[in-house]
Amino acid sequence: MITNSNIVLTGASSGIGLEVLKLLEKGEGNRILAVSRQASKKLTNVGENVTVFDCDVSSADGVDLLFSKAAEVFDGRKIDIFYANAGFPYYEEFNYTDWSRVERMFDTNTLSPIYTYAKYLEHLNGRDGKLCYTVSAIGQMAMPGYAIYSATKFALHGFQQAIRLEKPKNLQLTCLYPVATDTNFFKVANEAEFEKPFPVQKPDVVARKMVKGIETGKKTVSPCALFTLSKILMGVCPPVRTVYWKLEKNKLDRFRKGQKKQ
Repeated sequence: MITNSNIVLTGASSGIGLEVLKLLEKGEGNRILAVSRQASKKLTNVGENVTVFDCDVSSADGVDLLFSKAAEVFDGRKIDIFYANAGFPYYEEFNYTDWSRVERMFDTNTLSPIYTYAKYLEHLNGRDGKLCYTVSAIGQMAMPGYAIYSATKFALHGFQQAIRLEKPKNLQLTCLYPVATDTNFFKVANEAEFEKPFPVQKPDVVARKMVKGIETGKKTVSPCALFTLSKILMGVCPPVRTVYWKLEKNKLDRFRKGQKKQ
């Protein structure tokens, strides 16, 4: 169990972030800055060791503000763990010209964690620290209906891969690669109902494995054994991936037909 740590957790008010928060709260001596855009509204039943902070981290100003708040909450002491978990998806057919819609997702899912890396290194100033990202299995295999989300996560996956080759030894980097997780992720992706991709995991299972991975210093955490095995199988036998993609593409086709009927 993680204990006696100053922790910043973004995306803390729902989904995987909320389950991670529940686990970290239990650690003796932990102090946690729990962050989301509506944290004060949604996190109304947290322990005394948790400070709730409303902050939009989709801009440099927002991330800068978060580091300033952390300095205040932790009395100028080091942030031991910074978990950049905030992110959101779209489920849709990408057939529109809307620069700002695409930009919003890249700002939150990709640019914010990249900027956070630089800010955290500056904050540590040579001291030991742990930076954590929620990347996503979709950052390793794109999915129909998630073109923009896939792009943001592929970019973050590429960044973490490259940065491992140049990061200082004082920084531990742990990245989470969950498959679809049964949270409000899908409600955010589209207000209309749609079929979830296969497979789907429970957020508490994902959170437990991620927290254990942070504690033990893992580089990557893939909480779904089936996805890990499927990557090997698809590498050996590419037609398996083609069949899987076809099944997921059928879901998107059914969603599009349903939208046209409305």
